Amino acid sequence: MAACSVGAAADKPNFVLIFIDDMGYGDIGPFGSTLNKTPHLDRMAAEGMKLTSFYAAPVCSASRAQLLTGCYAPRVSVPGVFFPAGPKGLNPEEVTTADYLKELGYATTCIGKWHLGDQKQFLPTRQGFDHYFGIPYSNDMQRVSAESGLRVTPLLRDEEVADLLEDEGQRRVTREYTEEAVKFIGEHTDEPFFLYLPHTAMHVPLFPHQDFVGKSSNGTYGDWVAEVDWSVGQILDALRQHNLEKNTLVIFTSDNGPWASKGKAGGVSGPLRGSKGCTLEGGVREPTIAWWPGTVKAGSSSDQIAGTTDVLPTFVSLAGGTLRDRKIDGVDISKLLTGESEQSGRSEWYYYQGRNLQAVRSGDWKLALGPQTLGMGIRQRPEDLKSKDVRLYNLREEIGEVTDLSAKHPEVVARLTALAEEMKADIGSGQPGPGVRPAGDQKNPVTLYPTQPRKPRKKKPNQAK
Repeated sequence: MAACSVGAAADKPNFVLIFIDDMGYGDIGPFGSTLNKTPHLDRMAAEGMKLTSFYAAPVCSASRAQLLTGCYAPRVSVPGVFFPAGPKGLNPEEVTTADYLKELGYATTCIGKWHLGDQKQFLPTRQGFDHYFGIPYSNDMQRVSAESGLRVTPLLRDEEVADLLEDEGQRRVTREYTEEAVKFIGEHTDEPFFLYLPHTAMHVPLFPHQDFVGKSSNGTYGDWVAEVDWSVGQILDALRQHNLEKNTLVIFTSDNGPWASKGKAGGVSGPLRGSKGCTLEGGVREPTIAWWPGTVKAGSSSDQIAGTTDVLPTFVSLAGGTLRDRKIDGVDISKLLTGESEQSGRSEWYYYQGRNLQAVRSGDWKLALGPQTLGMGIRQRPEDLKSKDVRLYNLREEIGEVTDLSAKHPEVVARLTALAEEMKADIGSGQPGPGVRPAGDQKNPVTLYPTQPRKPRKKKPNQAK
């Protein structure tokens, strides 16, 4: 069943989705950064709406699966991170945001980091996108080229390798992604389009374009934030140039929290506790801006719960489509964005790390169900996070989630525990539940380019005590 019949282009808004990699809640001016100067994002926020309780997943692939399927990542069996030449990827049987919009007459393109499987059957061109240009996974997943003997990452054009980039070659990518995006906008002024722009930045290793190196006051990280901000400005300027700004919804957000264990090469979570890889707020609450002049109220802000799962149903609704009879977890937040309602339509958020349900939020309350970490690569583990007992936080009163209020509010603990049990009965926790659908599977996967065999890791000898 198709989403709906194709109507006139003028009736359908364009969509631009800018998805940053590993950017923290406190890394841009609209969300309080004083280290990084972001004039274009500042203007975007002044002309649009800040979403201050917008959630993703703790890591890359899981977050992207949520964005494109409208489901919590474990539901579609993408709980963690995919690696090059892996046998698993996003199942082509899933119906993505791009699939829906393509059926509705949209031109669709993905420019940037894909990270939902690098075998051909998993690539963007098999998941609803007309075209693809970018590095298909994280930029630190280099492999040694059999031809050159150098560690490289592939730059794909549709389904073919267009170039192999050594580290310094990665300095090109943000600029080239931006040029491709601006070109796409200019080529589709007379038809509705969906531009998905998942940047390689801010993932380590950091490689800002040479024009931005040393230009910020926050080291290499700040330099790349400045280039990302420049890129946003180029996109918004292109929309204005073609008189498309009043018919285009642009959303800017990030895939997970900052990789704080990388020190100066990682970002910051601002007032939030935690970072990339954990289910504390700093690991999954993202700096998010919605921009649509004349439709999204300028200078507005909402603390309503929303997240990556809500993109698919929101875009389909605004495009005039109808969702298929297929279980998803997202809700349509279009009325919140257009000002028709002050409510997002969502009152809960479920925090999965891998396949484990670690917390649930309902309104102002968040219940941690057991032990948590401060993020990927951080060995420090405060005593409160080691506890196997539940912990209750009021995020409106204390956004840093430190004070456990479970003893004072047993009725709230009971209500949120019941919500958690309902979700466990559907998606599961630890083990897949009955509501889980399989990932895609590729027999005998291969690398995208000839590579030298990887050397096995040396086992550390047992140390006698």
